Amino acid sequence: MIVRRTGAAPIFITHPDHAALAARIMAHWRAGGFPTSPRREVILLAIAEHDNGWQEVDAAPIVDASGEVLDFMTVPMDIRRGVWPRGVARLASQPYAAALVAQHALHVYRRYRANADWHPFFAEMESARDHHLRAAQSMSLDDLLADYAFVRIGDLLSLTFCNAWTAPQTEEFGYTIRLDADRLRVGPDPFEGASLAIEVAGRTVAPHEGPVTIRGIASGEPAPR
Repeated sequence: MIVRRTGAAPIFITHPDHAALAARIMAHWRAGGFPTSPRREVILLAIAEHDNGWQEVDAAPIVDASGEVLDFMTVPMDIRRGVWPRGVARLASQPYAAALVAQHALHVYRRYRANADWHPFFAEMESARDHHLRAAQSMSLDDLLADYAFVRIGDLLSLTFCNAWTAPQTEEFGYTIRLDADRLRVGPDPFEGASLAIEVAGRTVAPHEGPVTIRGIASGEPAPR
């Protein structure tokens, strides 16, 4: 679960809704040869489905001793590790998308590489990635790693908006992402000057229980001179 804590009550956003927003944003991405990539549609599929393994966790949120819902960064490690084999397996009929999601798991948890408790996870995800990449045929690991950049950037754009992160995100693939109020900015500009209306569904709980829609604008920024 994604928990947006910016108002009087937290807003809960499911991972599938976050991933769908990521895909909608990346459908407008004009940089890096993405519009003409022969793999564009399967990359967008991977973006839209990259968090589908969280469905079961979102359906039964985990709470701590105080009753607070734990988000995707604070749930127990075994829950986090268990999400990814399930999500990759769901994409088996689209092996290149499955390989991209396995690579996503390897990338986002790379800080745990030296942790012995995580060694089986990395071995399993590398094996799954390589298996699905072979099944995709004619695609190399270099192809996959280049295409994965689009998955991660889309993920980070949507996460920044959904979580209302105020700190700039600067570490990924040469882009800087920041949120100013309801405007999601990314530079250098990948949208060729266009702005995109974005929204994601969420839900609050008592005393103001009900669905909410968070709206904003995504736009690019020119490269600094």
